[in-house]
Amino acid sequence: MYFLETKQVVKQFTNHRALNSVNIQVPKGMIFGLLGPNGAGKTTLIRIVNRITTPDSGEIWFDGRQMQASDIHRIGYLPEERGLYKKMKVGEQAVYLAQLKGLKASEAKRRLKIWFEKFGIMAWWNRKLEELSKGMQQKVQFVVTVIHDPDLLIFDEPFSGFDPVNTEQLKQEILELKALGRTIIFSTHNMASVEEICDEIALINKSEVVLSGPVDEVRSRFKMNTFNVSVLNSEFKKSPGDYAVISERPGANHLLNVRIRKERPVSNSELLAILTQHHEIFSFAEELPSMNEVFLQVVRGESLEFRV
Repeated sequence: MYFLETKQVVKQFTNHRALNSVNIQVPKGMIFGLLGPNGAGKTTLIRIVNRITTPDSGEIWFDGRQMQASDIHRIGYLPEERGLYKKMKVGEQAVYLAQLKGLKASEAKRRLKIWFEKFGIMAWWNRKLEELSKGMQQKVQFVVTVIHDPDLLIFDEPFSGFDPVNTEQLKQEILELKALGRTIIFSTHNMASVEEICDEIALINKSEVVLSGPVDEVRSRFKMNTFNVSVLNSEFKKSPGDYAVISERPGANHLLNVRIRKERPVSNSELLAILTQHHEIFSFAEELPSMNEVFLQVVRGESLEFRV
Protein backbone atom coordinates (compact mmCIF):
# COMPACT_ATOMS: atom_id res chain seq x y z
CA MET A 1 0.00 0.00 0.00
CA TYR A 2 1.25 3.47 -0.86
CA PHE A 3 0.99 6.01 1.94
CA LEU A 4 1.61 8.97 -0.34
CA GLU A 5 1.08 9.28 -4.10
CA THR A 6 1.37 12.20 -6.47
CA LYS A 7 -0.54 11.79 -9.72
CA GLN A 8 0.35 13.85 -12.78
CA VAL A 9 1.36 16.86 -10.67
CA VAL A 10 2.15 20.02 -12.64
CA LYS A 11 3.45 23.32 -11.27
CA GLN A 12 4.28 26.33 -13.43
CA PHE A 13 6.04 29.53 -12.28
CA THR A 14 5.86 32.36 -14.81
CA ASN A 15 8.51 31.21 -17.33
CA HIS A 16 9.54 27.99 -15.61
CA ARG A 17 7.75 24.65 -15.29
CA ALA A 18 8.93 23.31 -11.92
CA LEU A 19 7.05 20.00 -12.12
CA ASN A 20 5.88 18.29 -15.27
CA SER A 21 3.37 15.44 -14.74
CA VAL A 22 5.21 14.07 -11.71
CA ASN A 23 4.16 10.70 -10.34
CA ILE A 24 5.73 9.21 -7.22
CA GLN A 25 4.54 6.35 -5.00
CA VAL A 26 5.81 6.24 -1.41
CA PRO A 27 5.25 2.81 0.23
CA LYS A 28 3.83 2.80 3.74
CA GLY A 29 6.39 2.26 6.49
CA MET A 30 9.38 2.73 4.18
CA ILE A 31 12.16 5.30 3.75
CA PHE A 32 11.78 6.89 0.33
CA GLY A 33 14.65 8.85 -1.19
CA LEU A 34 13.61 11.92 -3.17
CA LEU A 35 16.68 12.78 -5.23
CA GLY A 36 17.72 15.25 -7.87
CA PRO A 37 20.11 18.12 -8.65
CA ASN A 38 19.47 21.66 -7.45
CA GLY A 39 16.54 23.20 -9.28
CA ALA A 40 15.10 19.87 -10.39
CA GLY A 41 11.76 20.39 -8.61
CA LYS A 42 12.20 18.42 -5.37
CA THR A 43 11.51 21.34 -3.02
CA THR A 44 8.48 22.41 -5.03
CA LEU A 45 7.04 18.90 -4.74
CA ILE A 46 7.72 18.81 -0.99
CA ARG A 47 6.02 22.20 -0.57
CA ILE A 48 2.97 20.90 -2.44
CA VAL A 49 2.76 17.81 -0.22
CA ASN A 50 2.97 20.10 2.83
CA ARG A 51 0.20 22.29 1.38
CA ILE A 52 2.49 25.32 1.44
CA THR A 53 1.63 25.78 -2.22
CA THR A 54 -0.84 24.12 -4.57
CA PRO A 55 -0.32 22.29 -7.87
CA ASP A 56 -1.71 23.72 -11.08
CA SER A 57 -3.07 20.28 -11.88
CA GLY A 58 -2.79 16.72 -10.63
CA GLU A 59 -3.68 15.02 -7.36
CA ILE A 60 -2.05 14.19 -4.03
CA TRP A 61 -3.23 10.97 -2.39
CA PHE A 62 -2.60 10.46 1.31
CA ASP A 63 -3.16 7.22 3.19
CA GLY A 64 -5.39 5.76 0.47
CA ARG A 65 -7.51 8.83 -0.38
CA GLN A 66 -7.18 12.30 -1.81
CA MET A 67 -5.33 14.57 0.59
CA GLN A 68 -7.34 16.90 2.82
CA ALA A 69 -6.34 20.06 4.66
CA SER A 70 -6.54 18.29 8.03
CA ASP A 71 -3.87 15.78 6.94
CA ILE A 72 -1.18 18.37 7.46
CA HIS A 73 -1.28 17.56 11.20
CA ARG A 74 -0.13 14.02 10.34
CA ILE A 75 3.05 15.33 8.66
CA GLY A 76 6.36 16.35 10.20
CA TYR A 77 8.54 18.49 7.92
CA LEU A 78 12.21 19.32 8.45
CA PRO A 79 13.04 21.90 5.74
CA GLU A 80 16.53 22.45 4.35
CA GLU A 81 16.24 26.10 5.33
CA ARG A 82 15.68 25.89 9.07
CA GLY A 83 13.00 28.09 10.64
CA LEU A 84 13.56 28.42 14.40
CA TYR A 85 13.58 31.76 16.21
CA LYS A 86 17.16 32.62 17.16
CA LYS A 87 16.26 35.09 19.93
CA MET A 88 13.81 32.77 21.73
CA LYS A 89 14.80 30.33 24.44
CA VAL A 90 15.14 26.78 23.15
CA GLY A 91 12.65 25.08 25.48
CA GLU A 92 10.11 27.88 25.28
CA GLN A 93 9.88 27.83 21.51
CA ALA A 94 9.96 24.02 21.32
CA VAL A 95 6.90 23.89 23.59
CA TYR A 96 5.21 26.63 21.54
CA LEU A 97 5.81 24.81 18.25
CA ALA A 98 4.61 21.51 19.75
CA GLN A 99 1.39 23.23 20.82
CA LEU A 100 0.88 24.47 17.26
CA LYS A 101 0.96 20.79 16.27
CA GLY A 102 -1.85 19.90 18.68
CA LEU A 103 -0.05 18.94 21.90
CA LYS A 104 -0.99 20.35 25.30
CA ALA A 105 1.82 22.23 27.03
CA SER A 106 2.26 19.60 29.75
CA GLU A 107 2.46 16.74 27.22
CA ALA A 108 4.79 18.77 25.00
CA LYS A 109 7.20 19.36 27.90
CA ARG A 110 7.14 15.67 28.84
CA ARG A 111 7.97 14.52 25.32
CA LEU A 112 10.51 17.26 24.71
CA LYS A 113 12.47 16.44 27.85
CA ILE A 114 12.76 12.80 26.75
CA TRP A 115 14.13 13.85 23.35
CA PHE A 116 16.39 16.56 24.79
CA GLU A 117 17.93 14.07 27.22
CA LYS A 118 18.43 11.57 24.39
CA PHE A 119 20.24 14.19 22.28
CA GLY A 120 22.24 15.63 25.19
CA ILE A 121 20.80 19.15 24.87
CA MET A 122 18.75 19.39 28.08
CA ALA A 123 21.28 21.83 29.57
CA TRP A 124 20.38 24.28 26.81
CA TRP A 125 16.65 24.38 27.58
CA ASN A 126 16.75 27.97 28.93
CA ARG A 127 19.37 29.30 26.50
CA LYS A 128 18.63 31.31 23.39
CA LEU A 129 18.83 29.35 20.17
CA GLU A 130 21.55 31.62 18.77
CA GLU A 131 23.85 30.47 21.58
CA LEU A 132 23.78 26.89 20.26
CA SER A 133 26.12 25.45 17.67
CA LYS A 134 24.70 24.69 14.24
CA GLY A 135 24.66 20.98 15.08
CA MET A 136 22.71 21.55 18.30
CA GLN A 137 20.25 23.79 16.48
CA GLN A 138 19.75 20.96 13.99
CA LYS A 139 18.94 18.58 16.84
CA VAL A 140 16.33 20.98 18.20
CA GLN A 141 14.79 21.32 14.74
CA PHE A 142 14.67 17.52 14.36
CA VAL A 143 12.96 17.12 17.74
CA VAL A 144 10.37 19.77 16.87
CA THR A 145 9.70 17.91 13.60
CA VAL A 146 8.96 14.55 15.23
CA ILE A 147 7.50 15.63 18.58
CA HIS A 148 3.82 15.23 17.60
CA ASP A 149 4.42 11.65 16.40
CA PRO A 150 3.39 12.22 12.75
CA ASP A 151 2.61 9.38 10.34
CA LEU A 152 4.62 10.94 7.49
CA LEU A 153 8.02 12.53 8.06
CA ILE A 154 9.78 14.61 5.42
CA PHE A 155 13.48 15.27 6.02
CA ASP A 156 15.20 17.67 3.61
CA GLU A 157 19.00 17.39 4.02
CA PRO A 158 18.67 16.31 7.68
CA PHE A 159 22.42 15.72 8.18
CA SER A 160 23.49 19.22 7.17
CA GLY A 161 25.77 20.70 9.83
CA PHE A 162 26.39 17.42 11.64
CA ASP A 163 29.74 15.80 12.35
CA PRO A 164 30.05 12.01 11.67
CA VAL A 165 29.12 11.03 15.25
CA ASN A 166 25.93 13.09 15.31
CA THR A 167 25.10 12.08 11.74
CA GLU A 168 25.20 8.44 12.83
CA GLN A 169 23.01 9.18 15.85
CA LEU A 170 20.40 10.93 13.71
CA LYS A 171 20.55 8.14 11.14
CA GLN A 172 19.75 5.59 13.85
CA GLU A 173 16.85 7.73 15.08
CA ILE A 174 15.42 7.82 11.55
CA LEU A 175 15.75 4.03 11.25
CA GLU A 176 14.01 3.65 14.63
CA LEU A 177 11.13 5.82 13.41
CA LYS A 178 10.82 3.51 10.41
CA ALA A 179 10.78 0.49 12.75
CA LEU A 180 7.86 2.14 14.57
CA GLY A 181 5.92 2.17 11.30
CA ARG A 182 6.45 5.75 10.19
CA THR A 183 6.67 6.59 6.49
CA ILE A 184 9.66 8.77 5.67
CA ILE A 185 10.63 10.90 2.68
CA PHE A 186 14.36 11.58 2.71
CA SER A 187 15.74 14.26 0.40
CA THR A 188 19.52 14.57 0.19
CA HIS A 189 22.56 14.98 -2.05
CA ASN A 190 24.49 12.43 0.01
CA MET A 191 24.19 9.28 -2.10
CA ALA A 192 26.05 7.15 0.46
CA SER A 193 23.24 7.86 2.96
CA VAL A 194 20.69 6.88 0.32
CA GLU A 195 22.33 3.46 -0.07
CA GLU A 196 22.45 3.01 3.70
CA ILE A 197 18.90 3.86 4.71
CA CYS A 198 16.54 4.22 1.73
CA ASP A 199 14.29 1.41 0.57
CA GLU A 200 13.13 3.08 -2.65
CA ILE A 201 13.99 6.25 -4.57
CA ALA A 202 12.66 8.61 -7.19
CA LEU A 203 15.09 10.80 -9.11
CA ILE A 204 13.73 14.09 -10.46
CA ASN A 205 15.65 15.88 -13.19
CA LYS A 206 14.49 18.91 -15.16
CA SER A 207 11.03 18.79 -13.55
CA GLU A 208 10.33 15.12 -14.37
CA VAL A 209 10.79 11.76 -12.66
CA VAL A 210 13.50 10.05 -14.70
CA LEU A 211 14.27 7.05 -12.48
CA SER A 212 12.47 5.22 -9.66
CA GLY A 213 12.33 1.92 -7.83
CA PRO A 214 13.95 -0.04 -4.98
CA VAL A 215 17.57 1.04 -4.38
CA ASP A 216 19.17 -2.36 -5.09
CA GLU A 217 17.05 -2.83 -8.22
CA VAL A 218 18.00 0.63 -9.51
CA ARG A 219 21.70 -0.09 -8.99
CA SER A 220 21.30 -3.45 -10.75
CA ARG A 221 19.84 -1.76 -13.82
CA PHE A 222 23.17 0.03 -14.31
CA LYS A 223 25.50 -2.86 -13.61
CA MET A 224 28.31 -3.42 -16.11
CA ASN A 225 28.89 -7.16 -15.65
CA THR A 226 32.04 -6.56 -13.62
CA PHE A 227 33.16 -8.80 -10.76
CA ASN A 228 35.67 -8.75 -7.92
CA VAL A 229 37.45 -12.08 -7.53
CA SER A 230 40.07 -13.16 -4.99
CA VAL A 231 42.09 -16.27 -5.83
CA LEU A 232 44.75 -18.23 -3.98
CA ASN A 233 47.12 -18.16 -6.95
CA SER A 234 50.07 -15.95 -7.65
CA GLU A 235 49.10 -15.78 -11.31
CA PHE A 236 45.64 -15.26 -12.77
CA LYS A 237 44.75 -17.23 -15.90
CA LYS A 238 43.09 -15.15 -18.59
CA SER A 239 40.26 -16.60 -20.66
CA PRO A 240 39.58 -14.40 -23.72
CA GLY A 241 36.03 -14.77 -24.92
CA ASP A 242 34.77 -15.61 -21.43
CA TYR A 243 36.03 -12.63 -19.43
CA ALA A 244 38.45 -9.73 -19.67
CA VAL A 245 40.80 -8.72 -16.85
CA ILE A 246 40.43 -5.08 -15.85
CA SER A 247 42.96 -4.97 -13.03
CA GLU A 248 45.03 -7.14 -10.68
CA ARG A 249 46.57 -6.34 -7.32
CA PRO A 250 48.22 -8.48 -4.63
CA GLY A 251 46.30 -8.98 -1.39
CA ALA A 252 47.05 -10.32 2.08
CA ASN A 253 47.65 -14.01 2.79
CA HIS A 254 48.91 -14.77 -0.73
CA LEU A 255 45.64 -13.65 -2.32
CA LEU A 256 45.39 -12.01 -5.72
CA ASN A 257 42.50 -9.56 -6.12
CA VAL A 258 41.24 -9.30 -9.69
CA ARG A 259 38.51 -7.27 -11.39
CA ILE A 260 37.03 -8.92 -14.46
CA ARG A 261 34.25 -8.22 -16.94
CA LYS A 262 32.06 -10.78 -18.68
CA GLU A 263 32.75 -11.04 -22.40
CA ARG A 264 29.68 -13.11 -23.27
CA PRO A 265 26.17 -13.58 -21.80
CA VAL A 266 26.73 -16.37 -19.29
CA SER A 267 25.12 -16.66 -15.87
CA ASN A 268 27.10 -15.79 -12.76
CA SER A 269 27.14 -19.48 -11.83
CA GLU A 270 28.62 -20.38 -15.21
CA LEU A 271 31.27 -17.67 -14.90
CA LEU A 272 32.21 -18.96 -11.44
CA ALA A 273 32.47 -22.51 -12.82
CA ILE A 274 34.86 -21.31 -15.54
CA LEU A 275 37.03 -19.59 -12.94
CA THR A 276 37.15 -22.61 -10.63
CA GLN A 277 38.59 -24.71 -13.45
CA HIS A 278 41.83 -22.75 -13.09
CA HIS A 279 41.82 -21.22 -9.62
CA GLU A 280 40.97 -21.82 -6.00
CA ILE A 281 38.39 -19.08 -5.40
CA PHE A 282 38.50 -17.26 -2.09
CA SER A 283 35.74 -14.73 -2.90
CA PHE A 284 33.54 -13.85 -5.88
CA ALA A 285 31.16 -10.87 -5.97
CA GLU A 286 29.39 -8.90 -8.67
CA GLU A 287 30.16 -5.21 -8.61
CA LEU A 288 27.22 -2.80 -8.66
CA PRO A 289 27.60 0.92 -9.32
CA SER A 290 27.12 3.24 -6.35
CA MET A 291 24.06 5.47 -6.21
CA ASN A 292 26.40 8.40 -6.80
CA GLU A 293 27.55 6.85 -10.09
CA VAL A 294 23.95 6.15 -11.10
CA PHE A 295 22.99 9.73 -10.21
CA LEU A 296 25.79 11.18 -12.36
CA GLN A 297 24.98 8.93 -15.29
CA VAL A 298 21.29 9.80 -15.30
CA VAL A 299 21.61 13.52 -14.56
CA ARG A 300 24.74 14.33 -16.57
CA GLY A 301 24.57 11.55 -19.12
CA GLU A 302 28.00 10.34 -18.02
CA SER A 303 28.85 6.75 -18.88
CA LEU A 304 30.08 4.47 -16.12
CA GLU A 305 33.77 4.00 -16.82
CA PHE A 306 35.71 0.95 -15.70
CA ARG A 307 37.61 1.94 -12.57
CA VAL A 308 41.16 0.56 -12.48
